Amino acid sequence: MDLSYLENIIKLFESSTLTELEIDEEGSRVTLSRAKEQPMFAMPPQMQYAMPQAPSAPATAPSGEAAAPSSGAKTHEVKSPIVGTFYRAPAPDADPYIQVGQQVENGTTLCIIEAMKLMNEIESDAAGKVVKILVENGSPVEYGQPLFVLEV
Repeated sequence: MDLSYLENIIKLFESSTLTELEIDEEGSRVTLSRAKEQPMFAMPPQMQYAMPQAPSAPATAPSGEAAAPSSGAKTHEVKSPIVGTFYRAPAPDADPYIQVGQQVENGTTLCIIEAMKLMNEIESDAAGKVVKILVENGSPVEYGQPLFVLEV
């Protein structure tokens, strides 16, 4: 293979967008390939966010929303299954789903949690008497945050 011919092939290869070229001519073989280029963009640094810790129970319940459980009574916390905004009633002008002192059954709707513009009815996972409502109406809630205390 002629050296000037080879130089011309290299120049053409460099000016092209080919990534690999192989020529097999008259018993001679020439292989040209480009080194893999590093990406021209850089990934942005990863941001880390600390999730706020849900309080196990507030020091004081919302005003007028607590009743003392009977001495020796077993209690159960109903916790939020999702992150969102807590509402006690189905509409701003409607009565709340439940009141302190009310008896509820397993599956009774206790409140609504709005998440991504969807209203999710939260049902009781135990039967008992509502002794505390731990969250103010319209407040944000976290996953696993206690919402109600039931005397079971």
